[in-house]
Amino acid sequence: MAEAVGIDGDRPMSRPRRQIHMNEIPADIVQGSVLLQLAFAYLSVTKKMEQKTKCSQTRGLILSTLRGGAMLNQNQIATLLGYDRTVVHRSIKTMIREGLLGEKKAVSGRALLVHLTAKGSAYRESQIKERRAADEKLRKKFKPTEISTLLRLLPEIASLEF
Repeated sequence: MAEAVGIDGDRPMSRPRRQIHMNEIPADIVQGSVLLQLAFAYLSVTKKMEQKTKCSQTRGLILSTLRGGAMLNQNQIATLLGYDRTVVHRSIKTMIREGLLGEKKAVSGRALLVHLTAKGSAYRESQIKERRAADEKLRKKFKPTEISTLLRLLPEIASLEF
């Protein structure tokens, strides 16, 4: 399995900006804000998973985009993910150096198509295994009715217009 060495592209994942912790925000603001508590929960889970797996969210999404033998160019991947092209290009460049991804020239045009290597597929499978283990831990912590309620409410929250 390839180690991500804590980087997303060529920059360390932990350096772009300082992580803000809930205890740094006045309690009355945190206590009264459902959205703030939801955001902190998401950020906390994301950070813990990145630390455990040494795989950033960007890298994980790139791996998922290329599953099943898909071959796409870097701009297609960025568009599908809704990410800035520079971020995706940097991550892909690093993943190619690590042997997780390969490139092939497109049949027509001058585009280079990116694909998972055998090493990349194995790495992706290890990431899926870690996510499933974390998911199982969550399912053991909460009652099925609580999980069902959460899963029902999350899309409702995501679809709210502000």
